[in-house]
Amino acid sequence: MDSSQIRTEARNLMSNQFGMLVLIMLIYWVMMSAAGSLLFVGYLVVYGPLSLGLAAILLKVIEGQKIRLEEFFCGFQDFSRSFVLGLLISLYVFLWSLLLFIPGIVAAFSYSMAFFILQENPHLNERQAIEASKQMMNGHKWRLFDLCVSFLGWFLLCVISFGIALIYVLPYFHVALAVFYEDLKHSEGVIIQ
Repeated sequence: MDSSQIRTEARNLMSNQFGMLVLIMLIYWVMMSAAGSLLFVGYLVVYGPLSLGLAAILLKVIEGQKIRLEEFFCGFQDFSRSFVLGLLISLYVFLWSLLLFIPGIVAAFSYSMAFFILQENPHLNERQAIEASKQMMNGHKWRLFDLCVSFLGWFLLCVISFGIALIYVLPYFHVALAVFYEDLKHSEGVIIQ
């Protein structure tokens, strides 16, 4: 699928559960912002569990299943794995960013599927999820970059609307990432051991 097809699929998938997605995204960003204001340590404590919970919600959306708010907090039930995964991704991206800005972006794209992989494969540990994400994204980072760039107009609209458009754009963007993951998983036939 190209970026246009992914965005179309994302719009179709999120239309039935838009209200719940908006609520979940609002809670996600409020909690991340509040934790971030408690220094970087607060951010790290919630980043992994909230990201794993968001991955669980997004996977349900792309499978056409009804989502419930309490499912968003499932990452806290698997706190140690989700925390360590969030910590490792943050550390690796930070270290790659020390080289230059571009290697940090490439690293972030390489690890971008790790929470989806961890959610779908509870038998994996954090490092295995990162390695699987790197393998899955090998040769596909440009496709993800293209998808992100295709949202620039939407994010510009968010700026022009003083953030009001984020109500629509954040769920849209995240569902598109989940569609990208699902497309990549099926098109590449990635098998996770």
